[in-house]
Amino acid sequence: MQSSMSRRSLEQMAAQRDRSGSLWLIQAVSGLLLVAILGLHMIAHHFIVEGGLRNYQQVLDYVSNPLVFVIEVLFVILGTVHALLGVKAIVTDIRPSAGTLRAVNWVLGLVGVVAIVYGIYLAIALQQAAG
Repeated sequence: MQSSMSRRSLEQMAAQRDRSGSLWLIQAVSGLLLVAILGLHMIAHHFIVEGGLRNYQQVLDYVSNPLVFVIEVLFVILGTVHALLGVKAIVTDIRPSAGTLRAVNWVLGLVGVVAIVYGIYLAIALQQAAG
C-alpha cells in the first residue's frame, strides 16, 4: 500500500515538474519576444519620430496600420502573460499551501484575462478612432 502511495506522489511530482517546466519555457519565449517587440515599439514611437514622441494624431495614424495593430496587441498579450507567470513563479518559490496556490492561480488568471481584454479593447478603440 505504501509503495503505491509513494508511486502516486512521485507521479504527481513529475507531472507538476513537467507543467512548471512548460510554464518556464513559455515565460522565457515570451520574454525573448517582448525584447524584440519592445525594440520595435521604442524605435517606431521614440527614435524615428521627430522630437522623440508621437502626438495623438500621429499615434492614431500609426495604429491604423493593421500590422502595427497586431504588433501592439501581441505586446499587450506577451507582456501580461510574461508578468503573471513571473508573479506565479515568485509565489511558487515561497511554497504556499495547495489551496493558496489554487487561489493565486485563479486570481492571476482573472487578472490576466481582464488585462488582455481591456488592452485589446483599447487597441480597437484607438484603431476605430483613427477611422
